[in-house]
Amino acid sequence: MTPPPTAAPALPAPAAPPAPAIDAGTRPAPAHPATGGALVLVGMLLVALNLRTAVTSLGALLDEIRDGLGLSGTTAGFVTTLPTIAFAGLGALTPWLVRRVAPARMLVVAMLALAVGQVLRVVTDSTWVFLATSALALAGIAVANILLPMMVKQHFPHRTGLVTGAYTMALTVGTTVAAASAVPVAHAFGSWRAGLGIWAGLAAVAVLPWVPLALRARAAARRATPTAVVAAPVRVRPGRTRLGWAMAVYFGAQSLSGYAIMGWLAQLFRDAGYQPEAAGLLLAGVTALGVPIALLMPTLAGRLASLRPLVFGLTAASTLAYLGLALAPRGGALLWVALLAVGQGAFPMILTAIGLRARTAEGTVALSAFAQSTGYVIAALGPLLVGILYEATGGWTAPIGFLLVALAVQTGAGMVIARPRYVEDER
Repeated sequence: MTPPPTAAPALPAPAAPPAPAIDAGTRPAPAHPATGGALVLVGMLLVALNLRTAVTSLGALLDEIRDGLGLSGTTAGFVTTLPTIAFAGLGALTPWLVRRVAPARMLVVAMLALAVGQVLRVVTDSTWVFLATSALALAGIAVANILLPMMVKQHFPHRTGLVTGAYTMALTVGTTVAAASAVPVAHAFGSWRAGLGIWAGLAAVAVLPWVPLALRARAAARRATPTAVVAAPVRVRPGRTRLGWAMAVYFGAQSLSGYAIMGWLAQLFRDAGYQPEAAGLLLAGVTALGVPIALLMPTLAGRLASLRPLVFGLTAASTLAYLGLALAPRGGALLWVALLAVGQGAFPMILTAIGLRARTAEGTVALSAFAQSTGYVIAALGPLLVGILYEATGGWTAPIGFLLVALAVQTGAGMVIARPRYVEDER
């Protein structure tokens, strides 16, 4: 009898594939609108509405606040420069925080700090408490300033221009509404405290969409497998790159001109013979005309292969506006205001460029933090130097000449960031 065939020797089982390495900086995949993307977008727009209300409402009520708290001229001047100091110093810490805390949780804390700070600063009669609580509110804004470009990159990588345009437009709307309504609200309630504190409610509303997102991020962190190999995240250091410094200089130069315009344009028109109310309306016109520009500029930037046409176009508009203000401030005021609004489109463009010039969310937040924190240091010089030149010369030729020099520096930096490149590639 033929013996039964012996069973073939068992082959060794294939080895299990190694657990994939998880980059500690990796973020979730872009969210679909049905699974959280819409909530993220609503949250971003509400945050953006709050990014300047605490600043512009204070500027509109500065005289009343000085009288109410008995602020000296030096202290009042410090109050007006406190935003740029906070944005520069606290914004630089945000990448360090992002590596330790989920962005959604950070935005909850940031908006709570903004709301609480705005409430506390209007219930005190102490100058020092007013300054400290203002700094608390501005700390929330500083963190949110840096996080929003990263959130665009993380959740809407294929709609960078559109989403950046939407939140920049929301920022501009919030700026305009706060500046225009702070004084009427104060008059309606009979106190500057109402006109300054009412915006805490808007900040509290901005917390709401981020609470479920923060809870979701916490739950996801708990579900993460403990056996996965965690790879050290690749650090991006924009301060060691040419692109990073070009971004910072462009952001700083355009912010310098923006703060100088907000601080001194109304005075220029008053010196040209306009009544204070008309001068204020002309200043408000720059911001109001900037709303559609804020929506369109990021879309254009996202579609162009090179940013060079936008850089030159914005420079041309600002140059014509400055020359017009120097030579015929009264005769062509509406035209100069319109051209200034176009030139200030450099702000939404550079915010879009931050997302376009980084491959990852981590690169975006690093580039955003460096460009904005360094840029706001530069921007703080704008209103100060314009004021010094105005006082020294008694006219506007020298201050406008200074702004033209700053514009030339801005344009040079713009040529560096115009060509498609990525900050991660310049490590």
